[in-house]
Amino acid sequence: MSCPDGEWPTEKKDGCQKKSLVFLSYEDPLGSTLASLSLIGALLAFSTLILFFRNAETPIVRANNRSLSYLLLSALIFCFLCSLLFIGYPTTISCMLRQTTFGIIFVLCISCILGKTVLVLIAFKATQPNSSTRMWLSSGLLNILVFICTCIQVVICIIWLTVSPPFREMNQKSQLGKVVIECNEGSPFAFWCMLGYMGALTTCSLVVAFLARALPDNFNEAKLITFSMLIFAAVWVSFIPVYLSTKGSHMVAVEVFAILCSSSGLLGCIFFPKCYIILLRPEMNTKEALMGKQQAHRTMHKK
Repeated sequence: MSCPDGEWPTEKKDGCQKKSLVFLSYEDPLGSTLASLSLIGALLAFSTLILFFRNAETPIVRANNRSLSYLLLSALIFCFLCSLLFIGYPTTISCMLRQTTFGIIFVLCISCILGKTVLVLIAFKATQPNSSTRMWLSSGLLNILVFICTCIQVVICIIWLTVSPPFREMNQKSQLGKVVIECNEGSPFAFWCMLGYMGALTTCSLVVAFLARALPDNFNEAKLITFSMLIFAAVWVSFIPVYLSTKGSHMVAVEVFAILCSSSGLLGCIFFPKCYIILLRPEMNTKEALMGKQQAHRTMHKK
């Protein structure tokens, strides 16, 4: 006689026993490690935000729009913390929040980076004689850009949750003798639309930053952004085939690892060089030092 659903024959085939439940748990070494890394990353981002607040009037913080830097650091804190939604026993609410929260927060990060890159271009053009772009520096153009880019992702996620939201699923076929508790994405099309929009925005930010990489040194945040976007793109391009080839809790672990790696890449490449100057090289954190770099760059370019 066959065992009912949710049960599995004993080793001697003389009875039935419940199948073991499988999910990425906080008690598992992998789950606890990923959760610890998530909290450490959030703490580093929060510490960087506090450091920037305490040095808000220094040239290195003011150079590329303080408000966008604050917003980006705040978004990075939530990027690290949102990975905790993927760990633990899946519920209907957590399944609905996992991908949508991750998608919206990461698009907010990329939108801030795109805004900072556009600011680099505007700031450099504004220094040229008879430039008409100076007025854009004091306008809300960049805030509007970040708002619109993020709202598009919000609309995609709202449509996804309205039409075919993610739900918890008991998968009894992927592993023999085990019940894999996982989140069904509901609409794979909506899921890939969310990732596709994030990829398109990443590509746009990478292209703009690459074009602005050769500007004078006091506006060289574009170089840092280019490198961070390359790391971000590499992580998610490699994530897709690995994600599609794994099952169960390993699939969740792969996505959490990609979230942590890309968040760390953005935090390390964009902000850690500035933290180094603020903490260890204060003599470089002056207007004269920044302008001196610009003048040296122009002299070398003329020669």
